[in-house]
Amino acid sequence: MKIQFRGKNIQVTNALKEHLEKKIGKLDKYFDNPPEAIVTLSVEKDRHRVEVTIPLNGFILRGEEESFDMYSSVDQVLDKLEKQMEKYKTRLSRQNKGLSIKDIAANSVEKTWEEDEGPRLVRTKRFAMKPMSVEEAIMQMNLLGHSFFVFTNADTEEVNVVYRRNDGNYGVIEREV
Repeated sequence: MKIQFRGKNIQVTNALKEHLEKKIGKLDKYFDNPPEAIVTLSVEKDRHRVEVTIPLNGFILRGEEESFDMYSSVDQVLDKLEKQMEKYKTRLSRQNKGLSIKDIAANSVEKTWEEDEGPRLVRTKRFAMKPMSVEEAIMQMNLLGHSFFVFTNADTEEVNVVYRRNDGNYGVIEREV
């Protein structure tokens, strides 16, 4: 698998790269044509954070972990990604009419910081929105580990938002015409 490394307040050493390549290499078993993984390593005070993003033909597999040791964070995030792949492998194959996750996987995050008082815009994300069902959007939201997900509803061809409610269920926000 191709890996793109990014470091924030840390120099990505060869030993760290080798460790990451070894760990991320375990995910190759899920893909015929492994996609490119984007690994962001950052250090703030005594917190070591690892973010791994793997775009998969319309889906995004993402994991993020933070600990007091970078190697521990790497191990935790890769364990998390493996569990996500196992958890959703069956669901993806069922939804895609018997195709395996290997068949599904075919092959930006921008940060904007402004010096201002009070709350400020700190991140802009851009992503392609493929039409999907509400169930697919819920699955994608759970894959990302977010509490909401913006998507194009395949039934209505409108932009909708699916979100996790406090009671554990899900809701959909639709535009009123």
